[in-house]
Amino acid sequence: MKRPKSFLTLALGATMVVVLALMFATTASAFASGWGGHSQKDLFVQTNNTSANSIMVYQRAWNGTLILAGTYTTGGMGGVAAGAAADPLASQGSLASADHGRVLLAVNAGSNTVSLFRVRGDKLMLKQVIASGGTFPVSIAVHGNLVYVLNAGVTPVTVPGASSVQGFWLVGSHLAMIPGSSRTVGPTITSEPFYLASPGMVGFSPDGARLVVATKFSGSLIDVFSVGRWGMLSATPMANPTAPTAGHVPFAFSFDPWGRLVVVQVGDSGISSYAFKPNNSLAYISSANDTKDAVAASCWISRAGHYYFVSNAGSANLSIYRLNHGMASLVGAMPTTAAAGTTDSVTTRDGHFLYVECGGAGVVLAYRIHGDGSLSLIQTVTGLPIPFEGIALN
Repeated sequence: MKRPKSFLTLALGATMVVVLALMFATTASAFASGWGGHSQKDLFVQTNNTSANSIMVYQRAWNGTLILAGTYTTGGMGGVAAGAAADPLASQGSLASADHGRVLLAVNAGSNTVSLFRVRGDKLMLKQVIASGGTFPVSIAVHGNLVYVLNAGVTPVTVPGASSVQGFWLVGSHLAMIPGSSRTVGPTITSEPFYLASPGMVGFSPDGARLVVATKFSGSLIDVFSVGRWGMLSATPMANPTAPTAGHVPFAFSFDPWGRLVVVQVGDSGISSYAFKPNNSLAYISSANDTKDAVAASCWISRAGHYYFVSNAGSANLSIYRLNHGMASLVGAMPTTAAAGTTDSVTTRDGHFLYVECGGAGVVLAYRIHGDGSLSLIQTVTGLPIPFEGIALN
């Protein structure tokens, strides 16, 4: 006798048929209408305004300099985690590019929603505002047509609950929530300051087989889920303590060209590298710390080739690291003392330019990246709100 299929399986199957049909139709329509073309030369910055969140679009010239092209409201509100200062969302990845740069996704932490824009040149068209599936969304992960949103679970005025991730399918110009895809991450946060305990980033491994969440609470965990059929996650994550010792406080992460995990850790002002094991546990490889430059609050990380640029909000500078076959070493530091609150950052795909937010000063710093990993400041973009957070390229 055949075993009856579960309701969830039938629901997922039916939903997937609709999703695939919509994906085909919207993709065909996109190319027919000219939406297939895009410049890949824009920088997007999120104001995180608590009354009306907005995205500022900057044209990026051949030499890396920026010109403001327009500002677009997200249809939601920004938010500030209790205790946060220059980094109101206390996260990395609150803006994300998708569909080969044709889509921009933004969190609205104050209204628990995510906004989807279509990108055409240096213009944005708001297509959707959808519930994030939790409280205080702070980070977005994208792999192909699969999207996961990290809900930090914090609020400015109430005791928060559990943090979570929620899955979506990207279907043309819309997000469709994946039934049964929500997963709890980290511990339940019960005391202030919330921003020191909430998760800081969600991201896919380069092959899309794993979803990683950095959790800042005192136990210093990195949650790793397996990604299965239709984007469903394993029921529970492998909760990895950040070896070799506790207290590292992982905030954000990147990956090296071979898929190894590179984590920036607040507790010891440095980075650590790890390899994934088949069971999703992490094999510790190496660490490097910046103790000679009096750095403080090392939280955000971006990669260009073999070099990693870490933002130190407390000391208003950047630490530069290199990985050689997974072994980390400190290259040096780049002061940004004229711009307080160094936070989220992004590098261009060709590895030639780095853009860094300074939420405490309301500026974006544009750097040229040289072959040895050193940086040259080429522009200071002013006129952004204080504080702000969220940056992406297409």
